[in-house]
Amino acid sequence: MLSPKRTKFRKQQKGRVKGIASRGHRVVFGSFGLKTLEPHWITSRQIEAARIALTRHLKREGQVWIRIFPDKPVTKKPAEVRMGKGKGAPEYWVATVKPGTIMFEVGGVPMQIAQEGIRLAAQKLPVKAVFVVRPDYQEEA
Repeated sequence: MLSPKRTKFRKQQKGRVKGIASRGHRVVFGSFGLKTLEPHWITSRQIEAARIALTRHLKREGQVWIRIFPDKPVTKKPAEVRMGKGKGAPEYWVATVKPGTIMFEVGGVPMQIAQEGIRLAAQKLPVKAVFVVRPDYQEEA
């Protein structure tokens, strides 16, 4: 699963996910993409599950780009622990996505195969997402 090799600080504050994406909101590498419609934290496990679903459907054809990276640590205190005594230990990593962020991109496959693969990947994620096509996409005849 994805996680940073090293970070400057072990723990981070929650923060807020507000506004729409102004970076990473265009299909750049492939011809098709999966674009989120709502703000959310996406865990490294969810990203990996979506990647596996997508690559299995593509049957090793084409190429897949993961455009989000889980670089935010989420901490958790053990069960049945009293209040206080500091912040819990880092439990897992999340990627913060805003509405409009392209999460996955696919290239080198026909549109129908890419659309079905991206639909399967979207089912694994906790956000509403849509299939998008690159504006300058030309179907090969």
